[in-house]
Amino acid sequence: MRNFVEISIGIIIAFFLYTIIGKISFSLSQLLNFFTLAVIYFAITKGELYGACIGTVCGLIQDSFSLGVFGISGLSKTLIGFLAGFIAQRINVLPLVRNFLFILVLIIGETALSLFLYYFISAEYAREITPLILFQPLCTAILGSIVFLFLRKFRVLSF
Repeated sequence: MRNFVEISIGIIIAFFLYTIIGKISFSLSQLLNFFTLAVIYFAITKGELYGACIGTVCGLIQDSFSLGVFGISGLSKTLIGFLAGFIAQRINVLPLVRNFLFILVLIIGETALSLFLYYFISAEYAREITPLILFQPLCTAILGSIVFLFLRKFRVLSF
C-alpha cells in the first residue's frame, strides 16, 4: 500500500509540475520532462516491473496532453522505465555524475524512440515537433540529477 501511495503522489506531482510549467511557458515544458523523471526515479528505487508500469501510466497521461498520436509516449516511457529498473538493479547509478549520465542516456533513448515512431507513423506529426525537444535530454538530466540527490538526502534523514 505504501508503494502505491508513494507512486501516486509522484505521478500527481509530475502532473502538476507539467501543467504549471506548460501554463507558464510552452517552451519550458518542452525542455523539462517531469513524467520521465518520475518513471526513472521509481524504476531506480523500486525495480524494472514498477518502472514499466509507471512508464505506461505516465506516458499515457503525457499523451493525453499532446495533440499527436496517442500511445507513443506510453510505449517509449514503458521501455525506458523497464530499462532504467533493469540497469539500476545491476549497476550502482546513485553517484551524481553516474546518475546524470544514466538519466541523460535514458532520455536520449526515449527521445530517439519517440521521434522514430513519429516519423514511422506519419511525417505530418513529425513536422510539428519543435527543435527545442533536442535540448530536453540535457535539461531534464541536469534537473533530475539534482532532484534525485535531494530526494536521497531527504530519504536518509527521514529514516
